[in-house]
Order: sequence, then C-alpha cells, then structure tokens
Amino acid sequence: MPKCYDHLHFGAIRVVLRGKVHAEWKVVVSGDRRTVKDDQYFIDDRTTIWGKDKPEGNVPILPRGHHTFPFRFLLPESSLPCSFESKSGTIRYYIKVTVDIPYASPPQGMKYFTIIGPHIDCMDEQYLKPMVGQDKRALCCLCCKRGPVSLRTQLERSAYVCGESIKLKADIDNQSDEEIRLKLKLVQYVEYFIDRGVLGVTKDLQHPVLEYTGDPVAAGTRWKFDSSQSLVVPVMPPTLIDVCRLLQIYYVLKVNIEMSKSGEDLHMHFPITIATVPFRIPNSTQQPNITYSVCCDHVEGGMYTGPEFQLGQVYDGGCDSNPESVLLYRPVYVCIPNPKLLNTPAARARLLVDPQQQQQQQEGSSSSGGKKNTKRASTAPQDSDKTSTM
Repeated sequence: MPKCYDHLHFGAIRVVLRGKVHAEWKVVVSGDRRTVKDDQYFIDDRTTIWGKDKPEGNVPILPRGHHTFPFRFLLPESSLPCSFESKSGTIRYYIKVTVDIPYASPPQGMKYFTIIGPHIDCMDEQYLKPMVGQDKRALCCLCCKRGPVSLRTQLERSAYVCGESIKLKADIDNQSDEEIRLKLKLVQYVEYFIDRGVLGVTKDLQHPVLEYTGDPVAAGTRWKFDSSQSLVVPVMPPTLIDVCRLLQIYYVLKVNIEMSKSGEDLHMHFPITIATVPFRIPNSTQQPNITYSVCCDHVEGGMYTGPEFQLGQVYDGGCDSNPESVLLYRPVYVCIPNPKLLNTPAARARLLVDPQQQQQQQEGSSSSGGKKNTKRASTAPQDSDKTSTM
C-alpha cells in the first residue's frame, strides 16, 4: 500500500508477473574458463494499475495519503514447473512493481512466491501399479559351486509425496556360505541443458536422498523385509520431466544385496516419482493433511540460497562471530506431516523475517483452471526489494 506525504506527479504504476527458468555455469573451452547461460520464460504478463502506459500532456497527480490498487493475474493452464533454487539453475516466480516518476529513477519492489507444480497425482493409475523385481545368482569359488542368493522385491506404488513412506517389501534367500546385507538408496538426478551448437552443453548431478542398510542375513537363512516407516521421503522438489527444456529432475530407488566376502552383489533399480498430490485411501472421507516446507539441505533445491535472498549482516561489536543468517525467501514444497521430518537441519533452520507471514505462506494459495492442471502459489515470507539479474 503506497503512502504519499505530498501530492506527487506519477507517470504510471506498472506491475509485471514473471516466471522464468535460468541456467548458468562455467565451462573450460581450450583452456579458457567461460560462462554459459540460458533463460526460458513461462509467464511474462504485465498491467498498468494506475496512470497510462503512454501519458500524453500533463503528468497525472497522485494525491497525498494511503492508496490501494487491486490487481490480478491468471496463471496459464499449461503445466508450470515448481519453484527451484540451485547454483546451476533456478525456477523463479515473482511480481515486480515499478513506479514511473518524471526525471527520477523509478523505484521498484519485488515479491517472490512459490508455485506448486506440475500436477502429479499419486492416485493416477500409472503410479498405483505394483512394480516387482527379482534376481538370482549362484556363487562359485574356483571349481566349487556354492548355493544361490536370490532377491525378490515389490514396490507397492511408484509415486509418493514428501513425508510419505516408500512401500517396499523384499524377500531374501541366502543359500550361500557367506553373510549378506540388504542396502537401499534413493538417489536424486538433476540434468541441466543449454542449447549451444549442435550438441549443446550439459551438466549432470546426483545426490543420495536417503540410505538404509539392513541387518546381516546369515548363510543358509531367509529374511523378509518390510520398509514400514523406515523409508520416509524427505522434503525435496517434485519430479520434473519434459516440463522445461533447461533442467529436469528425477529419482531412482536402488536395491542391492551386498556380499561380505566375494564382493559381488545383486541389484535392481526402480524409478520413483515425487508427486504434488498425495495418496488417498479409496472410499474414505478422511483427506490427508497437507503442509508446505522448505527443501532438505543435502539435495539440489536445498543446498543453495541466492545472495539476493540473504539479509546482510552488520558487525555491531558483539562477541557473536557467527550470527544466524536471515533468509528473505525460500521455495516450499508439498509434504505430509511426519515426525521423522521434524528433526532434520532444514526443519530447524527456518529463521524467516516475519513468522506470521510464514503461516500466510502455507495458507495463501491461488489456482488456475484445467481438469488435470492444479497450481498453487504461496507468497514469499518477506518482500525483497533487490532486483535479480534477468
């Protein structure tokens, strides 16, 4: 709400809604270090909420006092990628207000907000089909053949919202003469791509999301594993495949049997989809409780915070040499409340400028039309008056 202490001559007050993907990193070409970068725009709408686009004649006067200018933008019905922050690429949505003042630099203000997307529903039929894998290996030592080791796994469904537990069952039959262990690892893969020349420039990253090591399975025994609550998906960006051309995100669950002596192993991989709409029990009136939280700090999306979102520290002569950083904005993602997520570093490090606006960030939402397309936007916890490089 602008406040004028005197009558002012304003050309116009303009508002821009923008959604942009930006990718940038450094490469070495013929011994020279160069920066490659590219942008992709999903939204670029603008409107004038006061004054005229091209004022003619006298410049209009904004009277003294408080003024409120309502405005609205409609989000496109096409799928929008989620808000995302990493060192090599960002997906940002913001509203920018510019006040045109004759013969002066126009003041600007920016407000970043979060888009929850794309629409991925755990109840879609393609994700509800169980996935089964099995492998068997007979071990040999020189000319002596030992008993086989077999592994059979079943993934109840392939899509999960953050905070849900991955439903995995494994049946291990160890007829060898050595001890074996079950190992599980969920891995995040992020691929960046910039179209340069014939092949373009790519950057691939991977991070372990969660790991589990089972109890030893003795020789000549059989063991059954049920993941139950041991594989809780932490808060992280949803799957992004074929949504934007500059980056994509996907996840793989790796199941391994590690043998203590021979070093051989059995392994199988299952694609895991991180969704934005949680699983619901069929024919149940009870709906899952949905909240929003910042990303965990060991995957892409939670390891980096842009300098424009970090409030600078001023030394005041005190003894505290490591003051807590204040973050003006961080994207949030859909999650189901789970006690195991409350003790993570990311859950404890939410020092925001205004805690009351953090609650508004979780409650405020806007949606666009479309049967299969749902997008929710939550505002940033604090205005950022710094303009980012476009």
